[in-house]
Amino acid sequence: MSNNTFAQTLFERHQKTDNAPSTSSVCKLFTRILLMLFPEQSPKKYRSPTIIKDRLDIYKSEFKELLNVMQKQLKAEPGDISAAFMAKLPEIYELLCEDIKATLEGDPAARSEYEVIRAYPGFYAVAFHRMANALYQLDVPLLPRILSEYAHSKTGIDIHPGAKIGSSFFIDHGTGVVIGETASIGKNVKIYQCVTLGALSVSKDMASKKRHPTLEDNVIVYSGATILGGETVIGHDSVIGGNVWVIDSIAPHSKVYNRSQPEVSTKK
Repeated sequence: MSNNTFAQTLFERHQKTDNAPSTSSVCKLFTRILLMLFPEQSPKKYRSPTIIKDRLDIYKSEFKELLNVMQKQLKAEPGDISAAFMAKLPEIYELLCEDIKATLEGDPAARSEYEVIRAYPGFYAVAFHRMANALYQLDVPLLPRILSEYAHSKTGIDIHPGAKIGSSFFIDHGTGVVIGETASIGKNVKIYQCVTLGALSVSKDMASKKRHPTLEDNVIVYSGATILGGETVIGHDSVIGGNVWVIDSIAPHSKVYNRSQPEVSTKK
């Protein structure tokens, strides 16, 4: 390919590429919103509720400006989407407070809410997921994935913004966790590092179907477990042991684990 042809190819790509705000501007805005909700990670403390309300109004305006860049791709007006997201913040905050409480109750090493907020990658990943999921529900394109991948890069925890996650969710350690788009997780669920909630098929004709498993309330999934399939349901109050492979539904109150194989003596 000659330089002229290459330049023409790139020019055509530039012309057909949809507009979108920069990744850094999206991540910076939603990081500031998270710091408003949980100032434990910020040295800045506001002096009155009025100031906080004014700051939230500023964030709403900033979000609208980001959405203006991609207005042609939206199903609603930027101002309406921005207002709808900000209206969801109290619910997001309450869910995250329940997640913090679940972490304190579920991890003997956790000493305080302050420590969980400042130092637990699971909380950070879930916090960004809850914001990304709110955008996903509002049919905002691209931005939910930008937020989820930003959290993924910081924590090693990969949660698709479409995943449905109930209250009091706790990811312990977290590195290597993968939760797919159509996964559904109930209340009071706890999972450990390197758990995959994935799909049995990656065929594109499955894109509009439920491909990822359902975990009902009070389920624990230990490290390295892989649970696959949209029809796979892990019944409530079940325990999935480490390094197991699950592609069939499990009844409530079950325990699934790998049995250790006994050593075979070669002595005669």
